[in-house]
Amino acid sequence: MPLDKFDLAILSVLQRDARASLQEISSLVGLTSTPCWSRIKRMEKDGVIQGYTVRIDPAAIGFSETVIVQVTLESHTDETLFEFGKALEDIPEVLEAYLVSGDYDYYIRIAVRDTRDYERLLRERLYRIPGIRHSKPSFVLRRLKESLIPLSTAPVAEVVGSAGTPSGPQASAHRPATQKRSSQSRRR
Repeated sequence: MPLDKFDLAILSVLQRDARASLQEISSLVGLTSTPCWSRIKRMEKDGVIQGYTVRIDPAAIGFSETVIVQVTLESHTDETLFEFGKALEDIPEVLEAYLVSGDYDYYIRIAVRDTRDYERLLRERLYRIPGIRHSKPSFVLRRLKESLIPLSTAPVAEVVGSAGTPSGPQASAHRPATQKRSSQSRRR
C-alpha cells in the first residue's frame, strides 16, 4: 500500500505519541478529523499500524540487564526452525529473535534482572530447547541509540486530489500540458 505525505505525517505523530487525540493529529498534519480518522483506520486495516503500545524502562521494573545471544542450530530443516521459533515464543524474557545470515543462525535479545537470572534462564529454558549446537552471549553495557522508524526517508506516494489528479508540490510534473498552461495563466 503506497503511503502519501499525510499518511506518513500521521504515522510520525502516532509513533511519537500513540495517545495523541484525533484533534491533535489532525491539527499537526493539516487535515480535518474525518479524513484523518479514515486514514488511520485504513492503515490499521492494511496492517501498516500493527497496534498501540507503551514503552517501558526495563530497569525501572527490575530488568536491568539485556543480553544478546547468538545461536547456531544443529539442523536447518523447516521443522527445526519452526520448533525453535515456537520455543522462543514461550520464553517471556525473549524480547526479540531474528533469523540471520552469517556465522550464527539467530540473534536473540533477552531481558534479565542480573547475571544469576541469566544463568537461571539458560538452565531452565534456553538449554532445554533441543537442537542448539552453540550459543554466545554478550551483555549490553550501554544502549547507544534506540530509534523510531525513519519515516522522513520513507518513499512517498502522490496525494490524489478530489478530481482524481495528483495534487501537491510534485503534482505539476504529472499534470497534462493543458492543465499546466491553464493554471499558469490563472496566476498572472
